[in-house]
Amino acid sequence: MTLATEAQEIKTAETEYPIHNLLRDRWSPRAFSDESVDPDLLMQLFEAARWAPSSYNEQPWKFIAARKEDEQAFEKLSKVMNEFNRGWAKEAPVLVLGLTKTTFDLDGRTNRHAGHDLGQAIAHLTFEAGRHELFVHQMAGILPEKAHELYDIDEDYEPLTMFTIGYKGDPESLKGKIRKQETTPRRRKPLDEVVELNVG
Repeated sequence: MTLATEAQEIKTAETEYPIHNLLRDRWSPRAFSDESVDPDLLMQLFEAARWAPSSYNEQPWKFIAARKEDEQAFEKLSKVMNEFNRGWAKEAPVLVLGLTKTTFDLDGRTNRHAGHDLGQAIAHLTFEAGRHELFVHQMAGILPEKAHELYDIDEDYEPLTMFTIGYKGDPESLKGKIRKQETTPRRRKPLDEVVELNVG
């Protein structure tokens, strides 16, 4: 049994109620293998994101992606991460920047749901990835100003998050605290803390 497989067994969610295995097995590794992600498969993940629900069907998201094989594009996109995330995420085979459109096409009003809708799209992508034994790790630690400096981003788009995509790697490839986190069981608040449901 490999260390990566052991880590997966530890990370499988212990749920209060039965859920789909794609949900139980989803987690956010930082250790990725050096196996390439096929471009057509990568586009399949973005196709899943494309069909996510959104307010007024505005689809207020855009993605900038780079595969490690394209060294120049990958290095450029890696500069949008903060120093901590750059330390481990540059080993992943795919980097993606997620942006939100901050206004509605419909009438120009501020779209305060755009971040929620981008999250929906990334969730769709994440579970399509899981179907192909790919993993996604989302990152809040990014440098939006750097994204605007490096890319031609419309003024009504906001760089909001980044994420890695890849096949699971060996936790021993990580250093320090994040290596320990890679093999620590997942925890969630109990349902009765987050759901109020009146039955009767």
